[in-house]
This record gives sequence, C-alpha cells and structure tokens, in this order.
Amino acid sequence: MTTTAATDPAAATAPEPEAAGAPESANPDSATPSTVTESTAPEAAEPTESASATFTAPDPATVLGARVHDGGVTFALWAPRASRVELVLVGDDRSQSNRDLARAEDGVWSGEVPGVGAGQRYGYRVHGEWAPELGARFNPARLLLDPYARAITGGVDYSGPILDHSGGSTDVPDRTDSFLAVPLSVVVGDTPSPEPLAEPVPAERTVIYELHVAGYTRLHPLVPEHLRGTFAGLGYPAVTDHLRSLGVTSVELLPAHHFVSEPFLVGRGLTNYWGYNTLGFFAPHAAYGSVGTLGEQVTEFKEMVTALHRAGIEVILDVVYNHTGEGGHTGPTLSFRGIDHRGYYRLTDDQRNDYDVTGCGNSVDTSNPGVLRMVLDSLRYWVSEMGVDGFRFDLATTLLRDQRHHVDHDHPLLKAIAEDPVLVGTKIIAEPWDVGPYGYQVGAFGVGWSEWNDRFRNTVRDFWRGHTHGVRELATRLAGSQDLFDQDGREATAGVNFITAHDGFTLRDLVSYDGKHNEANGEHNADGADDNRSWNCGHEGETDDPGVTGLRHRQARNLMATLLLASGTPMITAGDELGRTQQGNNNAYCQDSPLSWVHWDTEADWRDLGDLTRELLALRADSPIFGRPGFRHSEPILDARSRPTGRKNLAWFGGGAQELTDAEWDDGARRTLGMYLADDTPDRDHDEAYLIWFHSGADQVEVELPGDPWAKGYTVLAHTGVEGELPEELIDSGHRLTLPGRIVVLLRVD
Repeated sequence: MTTTAATDPAAATAPEPEAAGAPESANPDSATPSTVTESTAPEAAEPTESASATFTAPDPATVLGARVHDGGVTFALWAPRASRVELVLVGDDRSQSNRDLARAEDGVWSGEVPGVGAGQRYGYRVHGEWAPELGARFNPARLLLDPYARAITGGVDYSGPILDHSGGSTDVPDRTDSFLAVPLSVVVGDTPSPEPLAEPVPAERTVIYELHVAGYTRLHPLVPEHLRGTFAGLGYPAVTDHLRSLGVTSVELLPAHHFVSEPFLVGRGLTNYWGYNTLGFFAPHAAYGSVGTLGEQVTEFKEMVTALHRAGIEVILDVVYNHTGEGGHTGPTLSFRGIDHRGYYRLTDDQRNDYDVTGCGNSVDTSNPGVLRMVLDSLRYWVSEMGVDGFRFDLATTLLRDQRHHVDHDHPLLKAIAEDPVLVGTKIIAEPWDVGPYGYQVGAFGVGWSEWNDRFRNTVRDFWRGHTHGVRELATRLAGSQDLFDQDGREATAGVNFITAHDGFTLRDLVSYDGKHNEANGEHNADGADDNRSWNCGHEGETDDPGVTGLRHRQARNLMATLLLASGTPMITAGDELGRTQQGNNNAYCQDSPLSWVHWDTEADWRDLGDLTRELLALRADSPIFGRPGFRHSEPILDARSRPTGRKNLAWFGGGAQELTDAEWDDGARRTLGMYLADDTPDRDHDEAYLIWFHSGADQVEVELPGDPWAKGYTVLAHTGVEGELPEELIDSGHRLTLPGRIVVLLRVD
C-alpha cells in the first residue's frame, strides 16, 4: 500500500468507475514520421485545437517514444490537445537545439532526426492554451520528460522553477525556463532481452519475497561496496545464493521505475525511499545503476534479471500506474501535466483540481484511451524487453475507474491484460484498494489476478496476540479465504497471504512495539497507521530481558509458520527472516537510512527464525499439499477403488478425537485449532497427510490425536517451540499430546 505523510500539502482530498479498447502492440516498421527542422520561433503558435476537444487514441501502429534506427532517431509524443510540440536535443555542454515535430490526425507529434543515437539527451516543450478551467496548463517554458523515455538522467532542483504557475496563483503561468531544474530523457537503443527462466514458476509453487532494490544490499558484507544498493548488487552471487537457499521463488521489487521525491519531503531533508512516486513508466530508476545514467541503468537491470533467472527466481515489479510524481496541480510540472493535464489525470468537475483517489495528489486517468495505451505499452515493454515475470499493481482499484470515477470491473484494462499475448503467463497481482469511494475491492478482480489479502494479515495478527473471537475466521484464512476468492473459477493461489509488507511494522517490530514510533519522519508521529494489531510481549521496544526476547522470538516463529502453512500464495517481507527492525517506525517510506536497510549482522541472533523459514519452505516445495491450487471443501478421500476412506482432504479439530462441533466453532474463548490436510490428487502414490495445531493460549493444553480413519500415528516434523518441548518419537493415534503455550506444531500423519 502506498503511504504518504499525513500532512502532505500536495495531496488533495478526493470524493469517488470505460475507456476505449486497448490498441494492438505497436509495429515499429509501420511508423512514417516526418522530418523535423530547426525551430526558430520562441513563442507558442496559435492553438489548432480547442483545449476542450475530445481526446483521441494514438493509432495502434504508431511507435511512441524515441527509437534508434540506421542514421538517426525517430521521436514521437502523444499530445492531442497541443498546438505545437518542440523536441529539445541537449548537448554535452547543456546547449539546446529545438526542432518542431509534425502532428498526425491521432494527436501524435513525430519527427526523424538524423545523426543522433543512443545516449542523446532530450525533452519536449509543449505549446497550447493556458486555460486551467479546461484542464489545460500548457506552458512551453517547462522542459518535459518523454512519458515513454527508456532512461532518465539528472534530478530535480526543488528550489528551481519547476511549478507551471507563479507563486501567487495557480491560475497565472510562470514563464521562467525550467531547463536547468529538471531531469532529461535519454535515447536508448535496443539490446538483447535478459535470459528467461529455465522453467516458469507455477502459481502453486510461488513464494514471494518483497524487497527494496537498494536497501536489501546497502549493508551486505559480501557485496562489493561499489555495487551495494544497485541493480548489480541485487544480482550478485552472494545475494542470489541467499534467496535460493531460503526457498523463495519470486522477488517482488518495490518500485524500480524511475521516481522522484515529493517537494515537502525534500524540504524536511528527507527523500522518497520506497519509490511510490513514479516519473518514468519505461525507465529503470537511475539511482539504482552502478555505472551511469545514460542508458547504462537499462543494461544493468537486464543483467540483474538474468542473474536472478539463472538462480531460478522470478522478477515481479511493484508498479505505480495509479498516480505520478507530479502530485496535484500545485506540484511540479515535469512531464504529464505539461503534456496535457486533463488528458493524463482525473479532474474534478470544475476541471481545475485533481480528483485524488490515491492520497498522493493526483490519479492517472486510464479511462482515457491514450493513457490506457501508455500503461499497456509499459507492461509489454517490461516483459518483452526487460524480461520481468509479473507485476504487482499498487492501488489497483484506481486503474479500474471509468470516466465518472466509478469502479468498473468490465474496464478495458482488465480485458486487455487478459487478452494480450505478451502478458499471457505473467503473474498479475493487485493491491485491491485505493482511498476513493468504493475503493476496497478485495476478492473482486477475477480469474487471472492474484490479490493482496489484508484479511489474512489482520486475522493472523489478532489470533497470535489473543484478540480473536474463537477460531472460525482463522480457519477461513488458513483454508485460502474461500469467502473472498472461491468464486468464478478462481483458485486458492489467488490470495496473496502476508503478515507484514513494506508498509507497516517489520515482523520483529510487530512483536516488539504496541504503538508506532515515527518521529524521524518529521510529522510528530502523526503519520502511519494506528491500527497495527501488534503486541510488544510486555516491554515497548528493545530490551535485554530474556523472558521478553524469548517470547518475541516464539511469536515471530508462530507468525511465520502460520503464513507458510496456510493455503494461498505466501509473501515474506525481505529481512523478516533475519530479525530486521525499523525501531518501531511503521511508515518508513521517507527513510533512506540504516533505519530501513536490511542489517545482515542480525542473522545470527535470529537464526531460529531463519532456520524455521527454510525448513517450512523446503517442506512446502516438496509437498503438493501445501501449495494445492484448488480450494478444499472437505471432500472425502477415496481409495484406489473409488471407495470412501472415512477421511477428508480438510478437517478441523479442537482437541478431541472428533471434528469440531458447532458449539466449539462458536466458542469465542477458543484459542486452539487443528487443521488436517490430506492429499486428494487422483494420481497420488501414497496417502500423504498432515495435522497442524495452532495454539495461541499462554498456557499449555492437551489435545487428543485423532485415530482411525484419520491416522495410525503421528510424527512431529516441525514446531515453533524450543528444543525438547515436543516428543521426537512416533506418537500413536488416539494418544494425547501436550501443546505448550503459544505454539504451532506440524505433525506428519503416519
């Protein structure tokens, strides 16, 4: 979830979703750009089209952006309401050479420039009406980034002329040139795509590991210092070896598209660390490159993907198409707003203000066919050219809103993703909410999509801190959240289960703090969520008390085990297995510092948690029971002659020899639940089954292990207690087992 500061001056409040069909993939051979000439006129030409004109989509055959070919580069920009577009070529000496582009009927301005190639820096000056009441804020004094730029170089001078208006009024344009205060687009030539995975990772085997590209290796002792915090660092052998040994199959990278910081953060001496403030949907973040920003970051990203693929690990990008780094109309004009305010962004009825359903100042308008085309082109590019294996869509509900800002589950974006041949086979994950009306859409994204399951997070956190009414909802979450996802042919893998994520407490902090401690963010601890469902185990913050630290380790193991043994797709937050702490900060989006970075020297102290994580992930990889794609409905297990065995593929026990009764399900004081899982695949060659006990009570409890037909005996495979707490020998069925307080016990059915 994207989190911004509570007092962000650029964030507008938002009230509360059809766009044209997605265009076909662009064909580079069909583009016929015009030749451009040197521009000598400094002033804007008279408008050729009213700022209130209807938007048209680019021709599907038109290739947007900058494309290198023999003898030069073709430039193309979609700006249907502009009256004139100047291409600005920037020299090594920061000199400018302006050329007018020619307009086609589809609103695309294009031209061919001979004698230039990869590495060329450029931008655009877009002319048109200054009519804020029509959502038109054209100001050619603003040098703009190409939305299709494959690389971006330079930064933002936040004290420079980056606003399109004067300091006194948002209705009065500022004609000061922004040239020296803004980043530049870079021409990037085509290079080979990364090596693909040897074998795609099926949904039922997927284990996601959410990490920050820079923060993951910034302090890694085995990564060369000059590579730490970069794409190359993430692809370094010591890093891929750790990921592979841990047992994760997929890394989900926090935003790696080029992003910028918000002005209010820079004013506090902070930066946007997480990266949910995108400025370039086709460009890898330049600061994550280790050797250069004139296209070298593109090559380095591809090399990182190849390294991860060779380790058998998928690359999933966390993508932020719902808003951009320009904020509201009072914020900087760096690209999209200057090309067309009303074209790229949702506006209120008066056309002046941004209609903000993201909490970040603006909302990208995918009901506009040209904007929808940009999103789809970006997705295709990252798959076909950059080699990624999937996407997690930040605040995905925003992308499904129609021209009236209503959520539309027949949105063309959904149809286009489902039908696009380039995107078929990629993993598509939604953060299924935004902050607008009816924005919470968990369970509604349909076949082909997975979704972050915050209901799993909340229920499991509450169970282990002792704040649940019985175990009924816990059972629902452990079984894959059928109430949310078991519809229209969806599978249990549609739910992405998580206990922690980038947004909120780390696992260690979840068991160490009752409240947030965000003072370092400069907002007097007013930012970040207050509903953390955490428990400090008796002491707020760090302590040397062995009783408290021992309980924290136990609770962390309980939470991790519950995540990894539940049906659905598990997601681990990077560093949780190492005992990473943010010292109680639950909104560290602006902390590019040791507070947020992964500290590898904590691994030894938290080896118990890391070892348990490896053990359970290995079991999950070896047994089809835990990654079963289909939902279980307690179907009977049949023998080889199709006769009922008396067992089920899913059963629930409460401590007695029989399945839970209605009265036991309704017992609000119940803190013990046994989940019986059995293999029911038709071609199984043995009757594999497990019984897992989840006991959150502080005191020990005795449970009777079910006998025939459920089992002949049981063996403890793993547990979250300490050594010696559980028997190691075979336990006969029907015998009683003492469960120590606060424990998960995994029993193999013999």
